Amino acid sequence: MNGIFLRFYMREDQKHRHHMLYDWLLREARRLGIHGGTVFRGVAGFGHHGKLHFQRFFELAGELPMQIDFVVTEEEAQKLIDVITGEGVRLFYVKIPVAFGVTNPDETDAAEMHGKA
Repeated sequence: MNGIFLRFYMREDQKHRHHMLYDWLLREARRLGIHGGTVFRGVAGFGHHGKLHFQRFFELAGELPMQIDFVVTEEEAQKLIDVITGEGVRLFYVKIPVAFGVTNPDETDAAEMHGKA
């Protein structure tokens, strides 16, 4: 099946509506019917401001880079981006065309892959 690899970047301390932004984003994706998403914490990184952030033993939490990945249809990607935009949340994202599937699919996987779920 063809779709979109959708990745969002943020800092781990970012919040929206009193929730961690990554948690809010996962919940919104699930509410939209997206079948999965994964959050990753970076060990180092810098953003458009150029400030370097590194994971160290004594570092205060909150400044490390985070990314959230989804593999979705084009329609699902646009719905999620529209929700984020509508909420006024500013996030950098990447959309990459992908082919995806499931090895040894069961009946549920086969129905979802063919739009019959």
